[in-house]
Amino acid sequence: MRPAPASRPSTRRFDVAVRGGGIVGHTLALLLAQARMRVALVAPPKPVNAEADVRAYALNAASRELLRKVRAWPEVDEPDAGSGPPVVTPVHGMAVFGDDGGEVHFDAQRTGQEALTWIVDVPALEHRLAQAVQFQGGIERVTEAPGAALTVICEGRRSATRDELGLEFEVRPYPHKAVAARLRCAQPHGGVARQWFKAGEIMALLPLDGAAGHTVALVWSVETAKADRLVTESPETLAQLIQNHCGAAMGDMHMQSTAHAWPLELSRAQRWITRTAQGGVALAGDAAHAMHPLAGQGLNVGLADVAELSKVLGEREFWRDPGDLKLLRRYERARQAEVSAMGWATDGLFGLFAQTDGRVQVLRNWGMRGVDRLDPLKNWLSRQAMGTIA
Repeated sequence: MRPAPASRPSTRRFDVAVRGGGIVGHTLALLLAQARMRVALVAPPKPVNAEADVRAYALNAASRELLRKVRAWPEVDEPDAGSGPPVVTPVHGMAVFGDDGGEVHFDAQRTGQEALTWIVDVPALEHRLAQAVQFQGGIERVTEAPGAALTVICEGRRSATRDELGLEFEVRPYPHKAVAARLRCAQPHGGVARQWFKAGEIMALLPLDGAAGHTVALVWSVETAKADRLVTESPETLAQLIQNHCGAAMGDMHMQSTAHAWPLELSRAQRWITRTAQGGVALAGDAAHAMHPLAGQGLNVGLADVAELSKVLGEREFWRDPGDLKLLRRYERARQAEVSAMGWATDGLFGLFAQTDGRVQVLRNWGMRGVDRLDPLKNWLSRQAMGTIA
């Protein structure tokens, strides 16, 4: 048998360069540094006067464990900046409503789980990740791309670096935008996430500020022209429109933030990896894929990308460079199929509930009522969403 080549110390300053300073990029940098790799984090500093981020993410059990591993998970009872309400809200129940009486209800207690998912305040999570990077050895923040055996692009769906490398990114825009805001409700949300599929639109109200909180994060998928109108409405008018759409599910509502809107799309890279003269390249997170937020899986899928990539790099043969194309193909194969399946599933649900045909409406509401009566199926669906089974 031919002996394996001897391992030689790298002359490069870094093993991996991570391009992108978001949640996915920070998490990957921390995972690789914990594995004793030399990591360059290529990320511009956040603007000092940046507008407050009103987004909140629904993170499943797999994402929570990953963030705990890198010491960036804010615990449920941990207040924001030491004084405010909790920045993580466990979701104990989920209620999904159709447009003609169809309903599906999920309950964490009935599945034997601690929570169905966790709603996390985006600014708080970003702050925790930045702190973890600051105190983790092996990571150096840089402003220019250094020489590295592997460059991982986590710059988001409009990545200039990905486009410069010729990695084709297919984009299919939806005729909708997502409108996001935060509202204060007269009644507590009770740790229940609520979602309405109504009149071709999809509205979600995600619980914030702990189980007893009165604040919710809005994500409303609406036709593009309507979304543009909504963000120009007065706070009082917009709150009333939201309250009317959800049937005043939590009583009177008042805006706690300005509303923001962004385009929605189904997109994916044809190739996630390549090789240049400088080294290997891989895509992760929104730079590799984007999907409709109706299932709340976008960030979970991105974090699963970096978990798999760090696993592949950690288990590589000792003679393989981190940018070895054969090594990176293991990552690409492991993630492409799962991500494509999730993207097409959310696309199918969007197409189903965007239909205004009365016959389709009857069928989808009949299906929702049927699912709600089948506890084994509901348990399976909730465990899939939580990332606790394959």
